[in-house]
Amino acid sequence: MMTEGSFLLFLQDYIRHPWLDVFFTFITKLGNAGWIWILAGILLLVCKRHRREGAAVLGALLIGFVITNLFLKNIVARPRPYTVLQGLEILISEPSDYSFPSGHTCSSVAAALTMLRMSDKRIGIAACILAVLIAFSRMYIGVHYPTDILAGAVIGVFAAFLSVWMMNKWKT
Repeated sequence: MMTEGSFLLFLQDYIRHPWLDVFFTFITKLGNAGWIWILAGILLLVCKRHRREGAAVLGALLIGFVITNLFLKNIVARPRPYTVLQGLEILISEPSDYSFPSGHTCSSVAAALTMLRMSDKRIGIAACILAVLIAFSRMYIGVHYPTDILAGAVIGVFAAFLSVWMMNKWKT
């Protein structure tokens, strides 16, 4: 049975390729500090017709950030995989925080699912595809275990659900 560590080493040894390295390094940078999602939320917010959607996206990002980055990362304090797995090389500079859960995945899933629920479906589907790519990129570049990604996604789903629910309650 393949362990999380052996999966990451498999990605490095058999899937990595120079053009994929460039692609996934770019994709992961889109998720840095959630800036692509914050920008999407702000753009939705400034457009009167999409104001509620923008507020819900920013709300989901805030909920996910508080749970993931302010609490769980510091409570669990899981070391990054490249600090534990001999031979695993990362493709970006070393992140300064802990590994579990993935903040990139949380913010991506939270924003994308909120957009899927509240925006035009084509925009929501495109956001979901980008969220999946960002989540996978975190394993590809060697900074997260699969369970970090899974936990970040679960928290992102919760954050999206809660934000949309609150926005719908506020509407009435």
